[in-house]
Amino acid sequence: MAKRIGGNRRKTRYKYKKEIRAKGKISISRYFEEYKEGEKVALSVESAVQKGMYFPRFIGKVGVIIGKRGRCYEIKVNDQGKEKTLIAHPVHLKRL
Repeated sequence: MAKRIGGNRRKTRYKYKKEIRAKGKISISRYFEEYKEGEKVALSVESAVQKGMYFPRFIGKVGVIIGKRGRCYEIKVNDQGKEKTLIAHPVHLKRL
């Protein structure tokens, strides 16, 4: 069996890169953002926070909040015709 080299951050040099003006401390209000069930959110990674980060394939997708799990939220995302559930921290989400 072939052994896979690398983990979830493999081939993400430019995906997780911040704009020069976006660098620095992250917004606390975004860190503690509250969402309701059924709300639409855009998945956008905050690369300064590693907790609650999802797989890089889902960056830029739109999902629906289906519940809360601890500090994170469960998000339903359509991935090439299949419905998948992601668990993400609110700092990695943007309200639509």
